[in-house]
Amino acid sequence: MPVIDPVGSMIVDIGGGTTEVAVLASGGLAYTNSIRVGGDKMDEAIVNFVRRNQNLLIGEATAERIKIAIGGALMPHDGQGHVLQVKGRDLINGVPKEITITQGQVAEALAEPIVQIVESVRIALENTAPELSADIIDRGIMLTGGGAMLQGLVELMRDATGLPVAIAEDPLTCVALGTGRALEDPDYRGVLQLA
Repeated sequence: MPVIDPVGSMIVDIGGGTTEVAVLASGGLAYTNSIRVGGDKMDEAIVNFVRRNQNLLIGEATAERIKIAIGGALMPHDGQGHVLQVKGRDLINGVPKEITITQGQVAEALAEPIVQIVESVRIALENTAPELSADIIDRGIMLTGGGAMLQGLVELMRDATGLPVAIAEDPLTCVALGTGRALEDPDYRGVLQLA
């Protein structure tokens, strides 16, 4: 992204612990905000949903597997979508148990953290200078981080903001790779460090 050009670019980095929303222009930050909602909160939401609705205790690793396999930001058209077999401990009997969880149930579980992420993007758009907002209308929003790969998130963000939304080419590593390039390229001196 042309962060040293005098045009506004909006980045939403959905990481494990936080979601960072930033508007970059002319080699600096025009706006930045961070919320403590990311992949870990999504996993926690799935664990809590399964505990409440199925009386089954699952671990964070199982919740992560569910999120990757059938997780989505949008409710499936039929309300159910794909299904996944999940194993955990029955909270009533204390014995191992296997249940079936649907894509619709996972979307319901993820609704609250997704709403918080979308709301942080809306707040960023409201607080961005009008000149930069015009650039964002043309250029759109770029999603990065592992959370950006959640099915349906691009469509949900597009509907919520009315702006074009895209996922970075390699969302898991693009921030680290970009930082490395910025440190090596003299044109980016001052973006990450003092000149």
